[in-house]
Amino acid sequence: MQKRYNVGVIGATGMVGQRFCSLLANHPWFNVTALAASSRSAGKSYGELMEKRWQLAVPFPENLAELRLFDAEKDKEKLVPLVDFVFCAVDMPKAEIRALEDSYAKLNCPVVSNNSAHRGTPDVPMIVTELNADHAAVIPFQRKRLGTRRGFVAVKSNCSIQNYVPALFPLPDVQDVLVCTYQAISGAGKNFTTWPEMIDNLIPYIGGEEEKSEQEPHKIYGTVKDGVIQNADSPNFTAQCIRVPVSDGHFSAVFVRFAPGKKPTKEFILNAWENYRGPCDSLHLPSAPEKFLRYYPEDNMPQTKLCRDLDKGMAVHIGRLREDSQYDYRFVCLSHNTLLGAAGGAVLMAEQLCAQGYMD
Repeated sequence: MQKRYNVGVIGATGMVGQRFCSLLANHPWFNVTALAASSRSAGKSYGELMEKRWQLAVPFPENLAELRLFDAEKDKEKLVPLVDFVFCAVDMPKAEIRALEDSYAKLNCPVVSNNSAHRGTPDVPMIVTELNADHAAVIPFQRKRLGTRRGFVAVKSNCSIQNYVPALFPLPDVQDVLVCTYQAISGAGKNFTTWPEMIDNLIPYIGGEEEKSEQEPHKIYGTVKDGVIQNADSPNFTAQCIRVPVSDGHFSAVFVRFAPGKKPTKEFILNAWENYRGPCDSLHLPSAPEKFLRYYPEDNMPQTKLCRDLDKGMAVHIGRLREDSQYDYRFVCLSHNTLLGAAGGAVLMAEQLCAQGYMD
């Protein structure tokens, strides 16, 4: 019988925190026993706080309504004994996030984070379970640095890279990638009610997003060596990121060039996507999609409204593969940014870490 774990959500009132709570409320492995947010929310029940602040289209998780929120910073010693590990999705300056996550880890509480603050820390794994689950091997080295027995921090990657890096990952000899991302407003923690300026609008800049889109894939492609994750030197990425009037679902247009003399056939690429299997498929994790990479032969697919929620919102949808006049090939990708790209991907990572014994 699968062991059940008590879990907490740090930053439970924000959009990603709300998504965590909706996914965890009836999770087969995880039981939510603690919620935390800022000092302004401390002491109030989650139901009371969320009565007018629930932003998701899915129903509010009534079984969490009576939980009273802790102060994420001041109440750590009260919260940690109630949980086996925590999920973190706070809105704070990066230095403060690193300090907060490290403080939980040093209390021997593992932290699965959706935040970007620790993504550049060499011994903190940045895991996309379907791609680089083996990076969890760096955790014992991080524990040694922190002086902990159980505590560590593991992080999610940027939400936008999770719709195009998975399509590239099964392909050998990728050299150069140009990507333009078209990102939903929920990626900014907004919906059309709270951000009416986005209706019939487009913003050609998302702060910090292009840097993340160009740099973070190198860590995903990296290897664990000498107690750290050593980033890969290639592929080379250049990105332009645009905010578009879509509620959920990040879209990307991808242009890829292979090493000289290594350009594959279109059939090879399609077979690589069709036959790709993630490294944790045999673990039968409850949040894993039935099929991670899905290719659509129709010219008008994938479409955001039709595809983003398929397979629990945990699949990557690919279409329009064709040769390019300047690069070798071009194609488009789509994924759900707050499910696979944020809370859902973090829950899947936590399932992986539990199955592999890192939470015990």
